[in-house]
Amino acid sequence: MDISRLPADARQRRSEEIRAFLRSRRARLSPGDVGMAAGGGGRRTPGLRREEVAVLAGVGVSWYTWLEQGREINVSGDVLDAVARVLRLDAAEREHLYLLAGLNPPQAPPVERDVPPGLRRVIDAWLPRPAYVIDRHWNFAAVNRAAQLVFGYGETDHSCLVSFFTNARHRASLCHWEDAAREIVGRFRADAARYPDDPEFSRIASDLCAASPSFAGIWAEHPIGSSTSHGLKALDHPEAGELVFEYTTLPLSDLPGHRLLLHAPAPGTGTEERLAALLGAPEPVAG
Repeated sequence: MDISRLPADARQRRSEEIRAFLRSRRARLSPGDVGMAAGGGGRRTPGLRREEVAVLAGVGVSWYTWLEQGREINVSGDVLDAVARVLRLDAAEREHLYLLAGLNPPQAPPVERDVPPGLRRVIDAWLPRPAYVIDRHWNFAAVNRAAQLVFGYGETDHSCLVSFFTNARHRASLCHWEDAAREIVGRFRADAARYPDDPEFSRIASDLCAASPSFAGIWAEHPIGSSTSHGLKALDHPEAGELVFEYTTLPLSDLPGHRLLLHAPAPGTGTEERLAALLGAPEPVAG
């Protein structure tokens, strides 16, 4: 973000905010908290001095003073990280500092977390309608029985993206597959751009290019998909016949990068009745 292009009143508010923010974080620390001797004599103000923060962060006293005053100076992520480390900022505070300084906060590394039992109950309670959770790399984190039966997901299906291009049953049943393929590749590319420091997206794309000529061809065209949270999905199920769903994608704040996909029968298509019949059938016997 180019701060110099902000309106004057916005720049003033930003200067006041960063000044108050950094002062408050200095005030909550004592020299002893950061391994410094308290020194003789009392302090007129609580907490660390600007000079102490600058020395501990390895930056010039004048530069840190200008930062705290909200002046329009050049800043880098490494320097902001050093200041954040000295001031013991947590993840949310560090992100706030980046934004106040006019930089985009770096994306946090993915944290592997299990889907909470409560969310799993929600997915199962969505039956007989399909529902599943994917992580930011489009791997399945939880899938209910309806999604398995409707979309043909089995034990070997670990990724929504990979299954779209390699699961023969899923590909054969999905209507307008070519249009959907371009859309899904575009969305995956857009997701990858949000995490430029995450090499997993490149690995997935490279592996899938080798495994699927269809994916490779579309990927080479560099489509960019929209971030729409709803749409229509139609398929010709080998047992149930035509099924048409309205789907909704919901971000999960407790699981960063994860999304919950809920499918509901489209009204007037007969999908609800055919879906109930399909889910009422006995589960297939493995073997």
